[in-house]
Amino acid sequence: MTDPTERRLLTPEEYLQAQNSPEFAELKSRFRRFAFPMTFAFLAWYLLYVLLSTYAPDFMSTEVFGNVNLGILLGLGQFVTTFVITHLYVAHANKRTDPISDEMRERLEAHAYAPDGGTDSHETTGGATRA
Repeated sequence: MTDPTERRLLTPEEYLQAQNSPEFAELKSRFRRFAFPMTFAFLAWYLLYVLLSTYAPDFMSTEVFGNVNLGILLGLGQFVTTFVITHLYVAHANKRTDPISDEMRERLEAHAYAPDGGTDSHETTGGATRA
């Protein structure tokens, strides 16, 4: 990464170039292919739990062992599911999205998306230097 004192601000054109790049399209695609199905699955699982609690109280009160019933186990399963999804997302991000985003960040810092092709001339781009 560039030393913060040596960075210059990115222009709106550079952000637009990065946003229109094939790398960014791939990054969005990989994120969405994971996030949307996982969100749908979790919401369906949560809705099932709520519906069973409301409309199938006899089923939910089925004793599994001692004073522990099926409703308690399914409720605790909601917490377990949250931790599992978090773990899966971190693994997915580390493997599939972080490498692309790291490369894009490096290219942005090097001003590779600049209209002038990445030359670091402050005078021609009008970029300001951070203090």
